[in-house]
Amino acid sequence: MARTKEFDPDAALQAALELFWRRGYEATSMADLVDHLGIGRASIYATFGNKHELYLKALDRYADSRNPCLLGELSQPGPALPAVRAVLRRFAAEAACDKERLTGCFVTNTAAELAPHDDSAARRVEVSWEHMETLLHSALVRAQAQGELPEDRDPRALARMLLVLMQGLRVVGKASSDPARVRDAAEQALTLLD
Repeated sequence: MARTKEFDPDAALQAALELFWRRGYEATSMADLVDHLGIGRASIYATFGNKHELYLKALDRYADSRNPCLLGELSQPGPALPAVRAVLRRFAAEAACDKERLTGCFVTNTAAELAPHDDSAARRVEVSWEHMETLLHSALVRAQAQGELPEDRDPRALARMLLVLMQGLRVVGKASSDPARVRDAAEQALTLLD
């Protein structure tokens, strides 16, 4: 007779996400996962696969939880440019916040730590960034159609610039103790939308 799982896989995946997010892939051992999740190594392997597979599942969960929020922010009816500005300011505020600064963004952390040598991680990072760029581009096209953004601005190029800036804010915010650095950069970038 098959044994019943004695733990909640969803809660275990969330706990793994939090540990990987805080410590990174390389600094998290299987022993750390066993201790943090409170389940045996065999149960982790049977439910999630190896450490790498668990990390990728945690990364997918993170992206799935973040993308709807961004979609909601950037696709509200009415003027689009205030929403783009609010998203950029939110990213800057999060990057400057002490709590956020310590963990950063799980996707950005993965881009820096794993993407250069891990194709599976790199694909997930790229999908996340493509999604963010598409949402920004759509909002900027809408802003231009509504007369909020000058006709001589390229919405695709602006979306790409904002994506790169937002990721850069997260990296600089994680390493810098000067919150003005990220806030000033965000405000300067917003002048390109005038």
